[in-house]
Amino acid sequence: MGNFQDKVGFIKSVAELLRGDYKESEYGKVVLPLTVLRRLDCVLEPTKAKVLAKANALPANADEAMKDLMICQAAGQQFYNLSKYTFTSLLAEPNDLAANLNHYINSFSLSAREIFTEKFRFGDQINRLDEANLLYLVIKRFTTIDLLPTAVDNIEMGYVFEELIRWTSELSNETAGHHFTPREVIRFMVDVLFIEDDDALRKKGVIRTLYDPACGTGGMLSVAENYLRELNKSAILKTFGQELNAESYAVCKGDMLIKGEDASNIKFGNSFTHDGLRGERFDYFLSNPPFGVEWKKIQPFIDDEHQKLGLGGRFGAGLPRISDGSFLFLQHMIAKFKTDGTGSRLAIVFNGSPLFTGSAGSGESEIRRWIIENDWLEAIIALPDQLFYNTGISTYVWVVTNRKNRRRKGKVQLVNAVGFFRKMRKSLGNKRNEISPDQIAEISRTYGDFQEGPHCKIFDNADFGYWRITVERPLRLNFSFASERIERLKETSAFQNIAVSKKKAGKEQDAEIATGRRIQKDILVLLSDMDGRRTYRNRDEFRKVVDKLFKGFVKMPTTFTKVMIDALSERDETADLCKDAKGNPEPDADLRDN
Repeated sequence: MGNFQDKVGFIKSVAELLRGDYKESEYGKVVLPLTVLRRLDCVLEPTKAKVLAKANALPANADEAMKDLMICQAAGQQFYNLSKYTFTSLLAEPNDLAANLNHYINSFSLSAREIFTEKFRFGDQINRLDEANLLYLVIKRFTTIDLLPTAVDNIEMGYVFEELIRWTSELSNETAGHHFTPREVIRFMVDVLFIEDDDALRKKGVIRTLYDPACGTGGMLSVAENYLRELNKSAILKTFGQELNAESYAVCKGDMLIKGEDASNIKFGNSFTHDGLRGERFDYFLSNPPFGVEWKKIQPFIDDEHQKLGLGGRFGAGLPRISDGSFLFLQHMIAKFKTDGTGSRLAIVFNGSPLFTGSAGSGESEIRRWIIENDWLEAIIALPDQLFYNTGISTYVWVVTNRKNRRRKGKVQLVNAVGFFRKMRKSLGNKRNEISPDQIAEISRTYGDFQEGPHCKIFDNADFGYWRITVERPLRLNFSFASERIERLKETSAFQNIAVSKKKAGKEQDAEIATGRRIQKDILVLLSDMDGRRTYRNRDEFRKVVDKLFKGFVKMPTTFTKVMIDALSERDETADLCKDAKGNPEPDADLRDN
């Protein structure tokens, strides 16, 4: 599976050809559609001649729907391309490359063509690349990457797509609130979602449906489908989704086409204001909606449905504060639960806000009360922090269902899995931790056993109606002079402000900046000369080492020393307690629960 990083690295290197003619924030406009296009070209390559022969053999007056079906059969896919060109043969006519590439894209069947013409709007980039004399160079480089399914399976291709989208989103600074879900987290969520139905899902020919209202590139849908296929080869999981981001939608739809699934099940647009699956109900739900993203733009629509339809609509239980729409997603999904006796199950990733925000009578509190009083909240599972690529915050998986089994009725299970992780050998953005397969199995077993223990507590529904208890956990940190931690210090505003002048202008300002830069350099030299392999697990001991190191050095503000020590630290459950000036254990604010 590590091979996907090689593919990503190669595509990133192709993007370097764009430097100068494109801003970094625009790289995604080129590499994302070309990655999808190259993948589709590789998938169709083995049947290219057969498809063209079938298309030429069909009578001109044949029914269009029948023609489409027969050509798809020839392609062995849910899409096809009737151009004489392939990605590689386009290079044989360099002077007409732009026109031929546009023709090639327009020769796809409708479901594939809209990905490039309507969502990626790639025609604009073809013209721009051509005018910059880059089109031939970029296409030539993409022809050298083998994306045949025999070389890169669908799961690995999903990793490639998501890593590229994560990378291009970071370049364009558009990641706030949007957190791509690591595959091991999805696998765990699928475990939890299906564990109560294990026997039913093993039956021959079983058919189930699954929906994600913020499906992104379709990672959750793909992992759930593969999991069920591992469990039962004859089982069918029909996947549905909706996505607001055009590029993510295009990638997801392309992935559905490649896997031979019904790409029309993936809808484009805002799930709240333009519900593409209105009236549909599903067996299962999986989602990792954006965290802490405000919904002010759609507030009039939401308010109108809330007031006019009440509990007959999707948002009747209450409205969360305008700064965080997480609970809107949960209510939207619950509105699509099956109510015919078969019921539905849901697993959703939240940050701490839906758990703790809002006092009694607030929108959040009323939504929680509605869910618990209907006996739908089955479990909340606290996950380790630093699991996601672009946020280090703590996350929680909520399991919600309208078909609890007998032993779970009237109960809510809380599972503390914050310690179930292993450090990654190499960080990916903010993702420094991962959950191993054995740890996934242990957390799932703890959930499935439904027995109180060191990591599991079981409460009556009523317990949540009366008590609010703040649970503090002590701060435990280790410290080192490792290079990546020193890099973290360099990024802090406290370090950067050392070389910022308080003078308005002139020579005095220049001198102050020069002095600050020398101090910065000296600090980095001192830190880098220390043994970066040694780890300290006591903050007072480490502070003494730092004080000794900087003895005789220019006096630094106390605030900077604190920032420096914080930057050189990481959470470590095996470390000594961090204590305040009075010797009392210092709480870890990020681990505070209520």
